[in-house]
Amino acid sequence: MPKTSTLSALAFMAASAAHAADIEFWYGNTGTGEEAIQAACAAFNAAQDDHRATCVGLGGYETAMQKAIAAYRSGQHPALIQFFDAGTLDLMLSGAVMPVQDFEPGADWGDYITGARSYYETSQGALYSQPYNGSTLIFYGNRELLAKAGIDALPQTWEGVAEAARALKAAGVDCPFATDAHPWRVLEQFSARHGLSIATESNGYGGLDAEYTFNAGPVAQHLQNLAGWREEGLVKLDADTAAGKYTTAFNTGECAMMEGSTGSYGAAFAALGDKVEIAMAPMYEGYERHNTLIGGASIWVMKGHSEAEYDAARAFLDFLRLDEQQIEFTRATGYVPVTNSALAALEASDRAGSLEFATARIGVDSLNQPGGADSRGIRLGFYVQFRDIFMEETQKAFTGGQSMQAALDSAADRGNALLRRFEQTYQGAELP
Repeated sequence: MPKTSTLSALAFMAASAAHAADIEFWYGNTGTGEEAIQAACAAFNAAQDDHRATCVGLGGYETAMQKAIAAYRSGQHPALIQFFDAGTLDLMLSGAVMPVQDFEPGADWGDYITGARSYYETSQGALYSQPYNGSTLIFYGNRELLAKAGIDALPQTWEGVAEAARALKAAGVDCPFATDAHPWRVLEQFSARHGLSIATESNGYGGLDAEYTFNAGPVAQHLQNLAGWREEGLVKLDADTAAGKYTTAFNTGECAMMEGSTGSYGAAFAALGDKVEIAMAPMYEGYERHNTLIGGASIWVMKGHSEAEYDAARAFLDFLRLDEQQIEFTRATGYVPVTNSALAALEASDRAGSLEFATARIGVDSLNQPGGADSRGIRLGFYVQFRDIFMEETQKAFTGGQSMQAALDSAADRGNALLRRFEQTYQGAELP
């Protein structure tokens, strides 16, 4: 080989080595979501030789968040981490992350669907994190069980849900409707699609001085209705089901209807096949439908890494944004495509009508309903801890330990104490 060629080859190898890097991506998903993430990681590593991503499962969203914060303090944190929706404000003000739109300004961030953008963007409309496993709330039915009660379509209203549940009960279905009454379902998604706030300052987007208000009005009435329907035998919670978990109870044919994440569809379809019917989540009569909120999680870029590692992080983020990667993730899990281009590519393909992709259009349509100041998202501090408080108080009410109104009042009071502590912690900070 001529000397110049040798030198050129060595220079090329040195340049390649300079840009090659190994990075870690920490995530919280388990089950089908974890399987899909590991498949995407393997596909990225097989698609190119410059970088390698190691995807590390941490067993749950809350655990992942706690471990990432501890790792950042010790300087052992990953370049990329998946955080769930509830931790958004905590992450934005943590000083540990950088806005993804600044990190990669050349990407087409405007391609993200409205419902996915609004939760994770700044007041100026710049994305702080890359939406990834996007989900939203939808309604599920078991066609075979519904047919026993002469029901040929899922009800569109809560009044209709109660009526259908009574018909199912009369037809011998012991579990007409199932939920876990998690705040993501019965508080956040319920309020958003009804155009209601759960806190002042447009759910915290307007400032750190927000206060909870959900303990009065339609949200309180809905929780009281759920408690009453449970007493009537129309609604079952996790502990009421033979399966011990409401999604499992639906998937095994124990329960006829449930409200659940689009991310639950993969397991439901695998268990029940074409028995599964889905629709947008029900409304109360007299309310105009607004958008539901994006659920699941997004990917955040953590500070404190080398440029070579950030090159690898950009390549991995680019790969996950590819239409075909989003479509495969949707197929495997039921999570919805998060960009318009991926949705368009799916709908233009011969797979658009496949039952495997049934959540894609319904989920995106639900996210893209008309929005308002109170359906943009939740921007409240220590919200992860608040969700635990809400569950603790309302579960006491469901089991007869206190009235539902007392539970909601206590949850609001305890939640406001968290908000005041968060406000004091970040006193003088400006919301992104």
